[in-house]
Amino acid sequence: MSQTLSCRRLHPMDSTLMKSMSHNPKKSYSTAFTRHFAKKSGFLIKIMASATPTAAAITFGFKNLLETFTVDVHRAENRPLNVPLIAPFTIATSRLDKVENVAIRVELSNGAVGWGEAPILPFVTAEDQTTAMVKASEACAFLRKCPALTLGSMLGEIAGILPGHQFASARAGIEMAIIDAVANSIRVPLWRLFGGASNTITTDITIPIVSPAEAAELASKYYKEGFKTLKLKVGKNLNADIEVLQAIRVAHPKCQFILDANEGYNSEEAVDVLEKLHDMGLTPVLFEQPVHRDDWDGLRYVGNIARERYGVSVAADESCRSIIDVYKIVEGNVLDVINIKLAKVGVMGALEIIEKAKAAGLDLMIGGMVETRLAMGFAGQLAAGLGCFKFIDLDTPLLLSDDPVLEGYEVSGATYKFTNARGHGGFLHWDNLA
Repeated sequence: MSQTLSCRRLHPMDSTLMKSMSHNPKKSYSTAFTRHFAKKSGFLIKIMASATPTAAAITFGFKNLLETFTVDVHRAENRPLNVPLIAPFTIATSRLDKVENVAIRVELSNGAVGWGEAPILPFVTAEDQTTAMVKASEACAFLRKCPALTLGSMLGEIAGILPGHQFASARAGIEMAIIDAVANSIRVPLWRLFGGASNTITTDITIPIVSPAEAAELASKYYKEGFKTLKLKVGKNLNADIEVLQAIRVAHPKCQFILDANEGYNSEEAVDVLEKLHDMGLTPVLFEQPVHRDDWDGLRYVGNIARERYGVSVAADESCRSIIDVYKIVEGNVLDVINIKLAKVGVMGALEIIEKAKAAGLDLMIGGMVETRLAMGFAGQLAAGLGCFKFIDLDTPLLLSDDPVLEGYEVSGATYKFTNARGHGGFLHWDNLA
């Protein structure tokens, strides 16, 4: 059973857009939504007609838009997005000296523009920049030629062109751009589109694998900037990791910290590091991906000991690259937390995984690869809008030596504030990327 909400009076600034849509079926979207379905979806938002006191609220739901919003693409293209890092970013499996991602721009026939970014992290994402450029170009060519489709149908077509984990980063970038364009069309910010739970998030900040002295210097700097949670990259050398942790604790004595091994330990080493830290009075709030992504027995072993002996949650990152992995984690009672990254599963894949994880009682983390404020802003607005993430790790724009994104969210130390600017709120100087 469902109850239909009829559309109420629009704010004057929306009337021109709505009128043009009503004369063009390819541009139209329904303004009658199902209350029951929208509430069940978890992505209910209210758009207030702010300038007219007597105007009533108009209610939209993201899932409803999948079926009711018709997307008609006028232009779609992608370009390399290269940005230098302040310092090399080293994790257990790779080292990054600069960001080499892919930017996507989608323009609809109604003039609304959406932006996306495909983040690339060698040995973590399946694609390198060359592959992501080729696959994004294929998707953009399809968008330019395809007839107008509902949002859900168009995203389904993109999933067919860029399937699975193999092309997840490129798919995420295309999905971001399309969804951003839709949010611009209906004049709402992304955080409202995804539920409107909040317009702010507070992130941790990452210290890569460095010497103890360098780690202490970074920890002191982040302490002064107001970061309360540090994420430490570990997993290359157990003894060196312990030394780094000791140095950080001296420099930032009150910080909480997350360990991220990026598959770098075996199960015995992972338990050993927890035991040594416990003896030193250092207990992480989270231990992320301690063992190889395919070592399910090892992951369960570490998860059980961490939980029962030390009260530490263990998160799956590289081990969670699809909804199938989520079922393995849930059915095998493997661990407590799942790290959602759009570049691993795409936007729609992330929403599916979030629903399953929440239903199973798992805690959620949201993270990124190494991206600019374009992809990070999208992920941040999704996290703020849904309001269901216990751990937020969306810091990598702070590690870049340049910010190519204009406008967008506001940064104050560890806090990101998202404005009421429609869509993402940020954009690129497209010609500068040519």
